[in-house]
Amino acid sequence: MNNKNSKLTIMRDEPVKLALLKLGLPTMIGMMVSALYSVIDAYFVGGLGTSQIGAIAIAFPIVQIIIGLAMTFGSGAASYIARLLGANKYERANQTASVALFSSLVVGGASIIIALCFLEPLLKLLGATESILPYARSYAVIYIAGAILNIFNVTMNNIITAEGAAKLTMISMITGGSLNVILDPIFIYPLGFGIQGAAIATVSAQAITSLIYVWYLTRKKGTLRFSPRNFIIDRKIYGEIFKVGIPIFAFQFLASLALGMTNTASAPFGDSALAAMGVVARIITLGTYVIFGFAKGYQPLAGYNYGAKQYDRLKEATKTALLLTTIFCAVVSILMICIPGHIVSLFSKNDSSLTDVGSRALRAYGIIFTFFGFELIVSSLFLAIGYGKEGGLLSISRQGLFFIPAMIIMPQIWKLNGVIWAQPVAEALAVLLAVILILNFWGKVKNKDKLDCVSV
Repeated sequence: MNNKNSKLTIMRDEPVKLALLKLGLPTMIGMMVSALYSVIDAYFVGGLGTSQIGAIAIAFPIVQIIIGLAMTFGSGAASYIARLLGANKYERANQTASVALFSSLVVGGASIIIALCFLEPLLKLLGATESILPYARSYAVIYIAGAILNIFNVTMNNIITAEGAAKLTMISMITGGSLNVILDPIFIYPLGFGIQGAAIATVSAQAITSLIYVWYLTRKKGTLRFSPRNFIIDRKIYGEIFKVGIPIFAFQFLASLALGMTNTASAPFGDSALAAMGVVARIITLGTYVIFGFAKGYQPLAGYNYGAKQYDRLKEATKTALLLTTIFCAVVSILMICIPGHIVSLFSKNDSSLTDVGSRALRAYGIIFTFFGFELIVSSLFLAIGYGKEGGLLSISRQGLFFIPAMIIMPQIWKLNGVIWAQPVAEALAVLLAVILILNFWGKVKNKDKLDCVSV
């Protein structure tokens, strides 16, 4: 390993806009394809019936929480690794990568076992009705058991992105997502597995993605070296991982809780309402994952240049990321507002009630989605440079501090309309918080002697 490594050269020497595109576009495309897992499942399962669509909506939050554990170690380590590479501390970066990977597999595996042991109570807690429960159970058993592959993939995705291997993450996710598109209809219809076929197709596609990462590890293609010999119990490493990783897990946990609360609040209005909110959640996920992907490409660039004390490059990268993500979100918002019925009807051809509720919810979210890119890039900036307090506050505000009270109070007053508008209201408040935090941070950047540099 040396400073001539091409991936590190991108983060250190490339013109900022070009570096951001090289790192951000591959991860953005990869995450968009990855998001298609859930959207494709919803599309093909939609042909089976409304209860089946509701079933995958019920199971979704459980796996998201398990994936959140992988993101705790993967994203937490990625922030620290990017700063270590910026400071030329390669051995420490190798140790951090190994600690994160092996820890995520152990913790994630234990979580999967616990979830399977208490599966039916969890499904009921998440809003499964008597008509939805059998389908949710059939789907979730396979989907959750196979989540160990997703844990490995998510952890690896985050870690190797930190060393600038954005193209590899894009290739792995595109391959898995494309395979899922092919296998889903085959397993569901010709082979006759029904809703279980959707879960089998997803797990099979994830297995191919895992094989790509295993190839990358065994061929030693990147800067980082993963090895049991590099695994150490080190308070500093775990401290740095958890400083960033715990806020990210909090975000993922609260996002899953938000989905569960939305399901529970929608259930009294019928299976169509519950299924509609589940469909809308997956459609929105497709848009948000594009921004998440771009932010993942932005984060190592931000973390590396912060670690190298190149604050001008950090500021330029952040401004460019904010501009590009806001343009994308504005375009998506226009589609959500103008043609929500056409979008939702793709997932339900025979349920007009589902289409009606889904259209109203998608239009409501479209009003605020324009600002999602701003909110996420600001949060990603703080997490990338090790400002866990600020990043953590933003992570928990959107789906926690603001959403939970909104979802508790608003449906009591406005019934189903309260369920529909709870998330947009929480989103608007989170954007205001992001504005306050970023203005304070840039004030510190202008006066560098007041900037609290995070040690590596």
